[in-house]
Amino acid sequence: MKVILQENIDNLGHIGDIVKVAPGYARNYLLPKNLAVVATTGNAKALEHAKRQLQYKKNKMLEQMKALAARIEGVSLVLNHQAGEEGRLFGSVTNMEIAEQLAAQGVEIDRKKIQLAEPIKQIGEYSVAVKLHPEVVATLKVTVAKAE
Repeated sequence: MKVILQENIDNLGHIGDIVKVAPGYARNYLLPKNLAVVATTGNAKALEHAKRQLQYKKNKMLEQMKALAARIEGVSLVLNHQAGEEGRLFGSVTNMEIAEQLAAQGVEIDRKKIQLAEPIKQIGEYSVAVKLHPEVVATLKVTVAKAE
């Protein structure tokens, strides 16, 4: 019996795959739990239509994220902090502070997308990765300076 998978199932396939399974497995497990639907021509056409719509939305989102990445790479942040003699900060610069500074410059992003391995604790210039999309990563230039 051929079915179209609605969910990813280990050792069977991924969403949208048309797979051949035993009739009992389909009738007693896959169909009642809405993990699959019977592979008819109508269901196959509906699946293809849904795939096209999903691909269109994915491409549109990718374009938006690339445009946002270009805006982020055009921004250069300068953060002034209290520091000691050797350039060590009394506090630290975190992704939350970087997100606030970006928002002040008109770029709204979630702080969790800022990939900072550990807080910045020294004066200097840093390149910070901002992961906007699985395929789009922007690089933000952050300069930490000593406050007067």
